Amino acid sequence: MAHTPGQARLRSTVEHDTPSHSAMRGLWNRFGLRIGASQEPMRAPELNRLLSFVLHYRREFKRFLKFAIVGTVGFVIDFSVLNLMHKLAPWPLVDTSNLSGGVGTLSVQGWVNGWPLVAANTLSFTLAVLSNFTWNRLWTFPESRSRRKRRQLPQFVLVNVIGLMINTFVLLTVKALVSYVGVPDPFDYNLAKGTATIVVLFWNFGANRLWTYRGL
Repeated sequence: MAHTPGQARLRSTVEHDTPSHSAMRGLWNRFGLRIGASQEPMRAPELNRLLSFVLHYRREFKRFLKFAIVGTVGFVIDFSVLNLMHKLAPWPLVDTSNLSGGVGTLSVQGWVNGWPLVAANTLSFTLAVLSNFTWNRLWTFPESRSRRKRRQLPQFVLVNVIGLMINTFVLLTVKALVSYVGVPDPFDYNLAKGTATIVVLFWNFGANRLWTYRGL
């Protein structure tokens, strides 16, 4: 198919001035009919900026999908540990009657099945964070392995500590709301946990992308 001189120059610019020729050619083919049919074809610099924008955010979208898959693994760990600890793990019944002004002795009177919800959530969230950090470092952002763990891990942990606070707040708030409308246990706190996890997913990805994995 013959091209006008303007289209030929535009195609040449797209094919030679950008880093990903094959991707650019594919996008050129998509834009070709529109450009050829337009009375005022899109200029090469404008098209280059558009294609660079698409390619950049396509890469970020792939990273987000990987981050979400890693987060799904963490989600399974989080939910499994939460339910295991909140329903089955032994928790001590501590006698504080001998304490006076913070001074005295504590004694364990017995054990009950099930940790308090906040304690179980803290443990499950922490284990999920460690899993997420490992797999994001190895798979989602493999370039980050060139950076020192002792710097990167504290950044990741700090982001996730804030995420834990958000997670706990959403968990308790939503649980109170769904319990109020009659959702029974254990569906109430699991529904709340799912909501909190989705909220924190976006916080964790955004904050880690801008800080922990900045420049990658």
